[in-house]
Amino acid sequence: MRTFHVTKAVVVAATACSAAAPAFAQSSVTLYGIVDDSIVYQSSQTSLGSTSGGRSNVKTASGIWAGSRFGLKGGEDLGGGTKAIFQLESGFNINNGAQQYANAMFGRQAWVGLTNQNFGTFTLGRQYTSYYTLMAPYSPTNWLTGYFGAHPGDVDALDTIYRANSSIVYTSPQFYGVTVSGSYSLAGVPDSVYRGSTWSAAIQYQQGPVGAAVAFMRINNSTVGGGVYGADSTMNTAGQSGVSAVTNGYQGAQAQNRFALGLAYVFNSAWDLSATYTNVQYIPGVLSKFTDEQVFNTAGTVLHWKATTAWDFAAGYSYTWASKANGIDNAASYHQFNLSQYYALSKRTGFYALEAFQRANGRTLGTPTFTAAGAVNRQIDATATVGDGFQSTPSSSRSMFAAGVGIVHRF
Repeated sequence: MRTFHVTKAVVVAATACSAAAPAFAQSSVTLYGIVDDSIVYQSSQTSLGSTSGGRSNVKTASGIWAGSRFGLKGGEDLGGGTKAIFQLESGFNINNGAQQYANAMFGRQAWVGLTNQNFGTFTLGRQYTSYYTLMAPYSPTNWLTGYFGAHPGDVDALDTIYRANSSIVYTSPQFYGVTVSGSYSLAGVPDSVYRGSTWSAAIQYQQGPVGAAVAFMRINNSTVGGGVYGADSTMNTAGQSGVSAVTNGYQGAQAQNRFALGLAYVFNSAWDLSATYTNVQYIPGVLSKFTDEQVFNTAGTVLHWKATTAWDFAAGYSYTWASKANGIDNAASYHQFNLSQYYALSKRTGFYALEAFQRANGRTLGTPTFTAAGAVNRQIDATATVGDGFQSTPSSSRSMFAAGVGIVHRF
């Protein structure tokens, strides 16, 4: 990261008309970024919602190990242990130069706030929810990546795609190992502070080698009764988040609930283990194209081994199972296996390789059609979709294998 320090007193001394210029606190701005590109093989690729016509594919993919981005962050010391802080972050595709989010230059993050080591941090803007922030240390994405290693379709939002607009976030300082956080995202809908809102709460414990967190998040559709996600929904920067072969049939829910539990233990400087359990609920409204609440449970674990100062290895497994609902007796389930290897050429640059296999079983609902017609039986065979990187290009069959090699550089 390249840091530029600007001392206001120096600027004033150089330009002021008065010889008795007052002293100002120091402020700083950091320009940072990540450039990441890779070559990926996928055993079967089709369009979202299709269960036929899949073909193998070799392609380039941007931001697998760490999303390609650039940003600015900084702060100003206000005295008394309080600082003003901000962050602006833009994602991009290194292979075509496109923005990650259309018409949203700083779509990854854009917030401003205050922080104090005794009272905590308060921020306003587009940012991660408290659910994600305190659960992130236990996420499988830390070593398996979100692209390959997120739980199937990122059903439980432990990858970074879930950022909420117009968010108010408070995070406490750590007290005897405990940190608490809460967030509320206002949709700005007249006569309602609830429609289209997102809110979450989380608590984290970290003491020595032991870590744990519990978190909850609620996402509300601004469209009354469900259906097509309303433009005012705070999770609607690029359409409804998290639509994959796992959740495709349950688009247009009136609301989504996510509960997560994370645990971690560091054995020594070489070995650590993390585990998560999540419960996700898709709640229908009168305009949703499913009638019963749909629940997805996921249990997963990751073992990380730092073999040398340069080499890191990780292995993970997760199992996702859906509830029997909406006329489906043989509910969908997903087994996913992941491996990762990382070699550090320096502190900023490294090579990586990733492998993943997923097997889907059971039945689920197909793509909904949002017309005046009521819900119909759209049962299909569940199909595989590894991690979070194949949302729009899942397998057409029950199985999918993917592998990738790439290079990442941080500045």
